Amino acid sequence: MDKDITIRLAQQPEADALLGRSPLAALVGMLLDQQVPMEWAFSGPWTIAQRLGSDDLDAHAIAAYDPEAFAALLTEKPAVHRYPGSMATRIQQLCAYLVDHYDGNAEAVWSDAPTGRELLGRLKALPGFGEQKAQIFLALLGKRFGVRPPGWREAAGGYGQANVYRSAADITGPESLAKVRAHKQEMKAAAKAAKATRSAETGKG
Repeated sequence: MDKDITIRLAQQPEADALLGRSPLAALVGMLLDQQVPMEWAFSGPWTIAQRLGSDDLDAHAIAAYDPEAFAALLTEKPAVHRYPGSMATRIQQLCAYLVDHYDGNAEAVWSDAPTGRELLGRLKALPGFGEQKAQIFLALLGKRFGVRPPGWREAAGGYGQANVYRSAADITGPESLAKVRAHKQEMKAAAKAAKATRSAETGKG
């Protein structure tokens, strides 16, 4: 991973700098990116590192951490997530998986991936990463971190397309963050309308 990469996901200099230099922090931020604002999620790795008394995250240390103590670390105000207890468990599961399969080196998940499809498969195998989250992170790797194995855009689906504002992969600052947020709101509204239409049609039946 290019250590000079500039990330603007947390919208906080120190937190974004950590995401840019730490593969594990980027993975943890992506893991946290659900049911909370994106900036909150991607600030999480920096907050966790600070509370651990470090300037980076270590998969071995987190995997071995006492679960109750780690949950308390995330729950401390301000909480790292809306559901800090369950996310603490997920982060430890992710780190344990990285220790078991990649000797704790998060970057090894993608550094030697021969194709975009293979990389997508590796990401989907990570605890807490479903199809959508894996595709968004794959797009993030390609667009922001320069990790571009053959076929990465195709493997990332709609998130891999150029010049779109659909996910964390497309954020370069406040303006693009606003565009991504607007897109997500449109998607939610469309899903809600489709659900209402289905309910009405079922009612008619």
